[in-house]
This record gives sequence, C-alpha cells and structure tokens, in this order.
Amino acid sequence: MDIVYQRGRVTAAEVQAGLPDSPSNSTVRTLLAILVGKGALKTEKDGLRYVYRPTKPRQQAGKSAMRNVLETFFAGSVENAVAALLDTRNGSISGDEYKRLQQLIQQAKSEDKPS
Repeated sequence: MDIVYQRGRVTAAEVQAGLPDSPSNSTVRTLLAILVGKGALKTEKDGLRYVYRPTKPRQQAGKSAMRNVLETFFAGSVENAVAALLDTRNGSISGDEYKRLQQLIQQAKSEDKPS
C-alpha cells in the first residue's frame, strides 16, 4: 500500500519493482487482488494492463487499520495499545511528543463530555 500511496496509481509491475527482495509477479498480483477484494484498492483497465488506485486517502485508511488493530490485538483498549507502543520504544518519548499526547487526551476528554 505504501507504494500505491506514494505514486497514486500503479501497475502490478511497478509494485513488484518497488518491493525489496522482489516477490514473484503472481505473488504481487495475488496480494493486489486481495486488497481489491477488501476494498482498499480499485482497478481500471489501461490497455492490456490493470492500474490500481487507493479507495481512501492514506490518513482515512490508517485510521481504519488502527481501529482494526485496536479491536484485534487490544480488545478495544486504547490504554493497552498506548502502553504497548511505549513499551516498544522503551518508554522514551520526546518532550514535544509528550505535550502533543497530553493535548490529544484533553481533546478526547472534552469530546466525550455529554452536552
């Protein structure tokens, strides 16, 4: 998906060329077909080849993927997800990151208040 988002529209050959340890053409086409089936990509015919494009902007797709990760691996717990992220970084975050996280938490708290 990173290659698709970087270029905006790609062929299977372009995806294959952009991947490290270049997987086989059939592997790339299978993965692209799975992503089309999941609704992450759409196709259009360009002569004899198919061109793939993302169906959602990168940020929107990232939020959707994050919700899936949150539900699948952390039983919907934001606290557990953040704790896991901090653990993988050995708890080290910059002062700016800490301030931004505080702002995001305050914003989320104020959005949760009943009106």
